[in-house]
Amino acid sequence: MTLPILHIDALSKRFTLHHQHGTVLDVLNNVDLSVYPGECVVLDGPSGMGKSTLLKLIYANYRAHQGSVVLYPGTKQAVDLTRAAPRELLAIRHDTIGYVSQFLRVIPRVPAIDVVAEPLLDGRAADAQTIQAAKDEAGRWLERLRIPPSLWALPPATFSGGEQQRVNIARSLIKPRALLLLDEPTASLDAANTQTVIDMIGEARASGAAIVGVFHDPAVAAAVATRRVPMRQFRTAA
Repeated sequence: MTLPILHIDALSKRFTLHHQHGTVLDVLNNVDLSVYPGECVVLDGPSGMGKSTLLKLIYANYRAHQGSVVLYPGTKQAVDLTRAAPRELLAIRHDTIGYVSQFLRVIPRVPAIDVVAEPLLDGRAADAQTIQAAKDEAGRWLERLRIPPSLWALPPATFSGGEQQRVNIARSLIKPRALLLLDEPTASLDAANTQTVIDMIGEARASGAAIVGVFHDPAVAAAVATRRVPMRQFRTAA
């Protein structure tokens, strides 16, 4: 029996708006979802349905109000991300979960080639050959996403929005991971780069990755989805 890579059980999230007299917003209620190797699960629904919030809960950027988010990273012991220690979360993000957010957050003045190569290094001191191999691979990803070599030595903060998003995609996908979270990865891209990202998603699925994604473009969603999950079912009725 194939285990899911991700299993979400009775997950709920609420926000308290302290600047609005403590108003409480129930954003998600009783989310139940399992995602298996080779799947691309698309979260469906209009803006405000909690799609990005769910991705952030899976990545543990947000704390859940209740419920669990259990990761089954291959043969390793299952981990409930809602209860994992900070050090454990950092290791899981490095090795097991890739996350393409809507914005690229990097250290200023770090060249794009180093931003993309970093996930291939383990954070410890590496020899020159290892560093160069990581940069060579990063260059292949940047080239495939049509970032010209003349930009590789420049910090991504100087790039256009679409260029920054392509760097973001390359950085998040360069290292094979069991679970990929994609938050509107093609929102700033032209048709050619959008197709490239669609192809990359297909390649990740073929390698056994489980994918959960939000896509602004219905055509992209249709091209990558193996299953759709309507988010309205996880909202409290007004």
